[in-house]
Amino acid sequence: MEVDNPEALAEMRAAFAEYERALVSNDVPVLQALFRCDPRTLRYGPAENLYGWDAIAAFRSARSPVGLARELENTVITTYGRDFAVANTEFLRGGNRGRQSQSWVRFPEEGWRIVAAHVSLMP
Repeated sequence: MEVDNPEALAEMRAAFAEYERALVSNDVPVLQALFRCDPRTLRYGPAENLYGWDAIAAFRSARSPVGLARELENTVITTYGRDFAVANTEFLRGGNRGRQSQSWVRFPEEGWRIVAAHVSLMP
């Protein structure tokens, strides 16, 4: 298995950048599209555990669009083979520091999609 295949890594960096753009601009349709539409997809947030695409979509639709800007630090994206990747980053938002991790899978019919995500704030 090749780690950090250049083509897969470039695709993942672009997908991660699209996610970040959609997150800070509250582009809900893009955010929903980037998560795998599957009941097994999950997102653990600072104050919520979301199981399944429907729960994640409902959270995104109800979230306030105010104060979403953030700065990223220490972003690490690694691909394993051509169809699996992890993306981890730290972020600064409103004086708070947090961490985000995502597991991505490339599906033949959909492209890269998040299948699991975890966001936490640091004390």
